[in-house]
Amino acid sequence: MKSLWSAFVKLLVLAMIGGALLATVAVLVANRQLPSLDALTAFRSTSDYVPLREFPRDLTDAVVAIEDERFYLHDGIDYVGVIRAGVANLSDELSQGASTITMQVARNFFLSREKTYTRKLYEVLLSYRIEHAMSKDEILELYMNKIYLGQGAYGFGDAARTYFGKPVERLTLAECAMLAGLPKAPSANNPVVNPRRARQRQAYILHRMLELGKISRGEYDGALLEPMRLK
Repeated sequence: MKSLWSAFVKLLVLAMIGGALLATVAVLVANRQLPSLDALTAFRSTSDYVPLREFPRDLTDAVVAIEDERFYLHDGIDYVGVIRAGVANLSDELSQGASTITMQVARNFFLSREKTYTRKLYEVLLSYRIEHAMSKDEILELYMNKIYLGQGAYGFGDAARTYFGKPVERLTLAECAMLAGLPKAPSANNPVVNPRRARQRQAYILHRMLELGKISRGEYDGALLEPMRLK
């Protein structure tokens, strides 16, 4: 019995070593095939690109609160967020996903949406590369200019004009929270197509902002009472 157990342990150790070696080779090969980040620099030079300083603070706070609340703490992959999101999603369909803002930037600029292990590996490696090449504010700025928000709008500057007919810097807290709810499901959370669901998502985001200390109770109550005025 002892000899069988010893043989099993040896096989298990060899399998683990072999798996680690294969994973290392896969990472090295994938890392050599990663695209250049020049596309990010070029995108920041486009005519309608909005600098982060021109977005309302309420909007950036809302986006980070719902999309990646540990954005300024992790290095591109939020392992704490992955575990928390996995538990929360069992009971709350409105909770945030496990993809970080950096991972979404990598996916939106360079990758398809196919769900394969290879694509996920490229997404992780690109996220680390982006984090080492750019500041957090630069990454957030890229995200807020690139993300699709429904109704043909890409980026929050475009979305502010599309949904509310105003420049992004004039958005109210309530409008910021509503737009921040769009990235996860631009069709399902769209206030034009589904105003009731958009309101639910807006309320959830406002509550997260309150919990995180980004807004006061008075601001929270006022935003909930604000009527929705679409373009």
